[in-house]
Formats: sequence, C-alpha cells, structure tokens
Amino acid sequence: MEVRIGIQHSPREISFETDSAADELRATVEAAFSGSEALIHFSDSKGKQFIVPTASIAYVEVGSETGRKVGFIS
Repeated sequence: MEVRIGIQHSPREISFETDSAADELRATVEAAFSGSEALIHFSDSKGKQFIVPTASIAYVEVGSETGRKVGFIS
C-alpha cells in the first residue's frame, strides 16, 4: 500500500510502499500524536527506514489495500 507523508514548510512529501496494514499504520500515527513521542518510525516494503519528527507532519495519506487493475476492459 502507498503511504504519503506531508511535511510542514516543505513543498515535497515522503512517499513509499509498505506491506503494513492500514489499521496498523493508523494506530502508529495516532499513538505518536496522542503521546509525547517526538519521532515516528515507518519502514517500506524494501526495508528502508523513515524517521519523521511528529511536530513537522502536516498529513499522512494511506492508500487502499487493493491492487491496481491491469489490462484492458471490454
């Protein structure tokens, strides 16, 4: 699933693919904002780690878990 994280005062966003479930990602983000955690940790499907300060997050967009359709529709 694709995840996009908007960063305050930055024209670019962090975008990556992950194998985590949408509910798991939402719980991670909610726990980081409700607690006093200064950093939030994400990992993509290739094992790359992303560490983002929670104070600078503008939004988190979680894509759908269904895959894209490939092929022709008749």
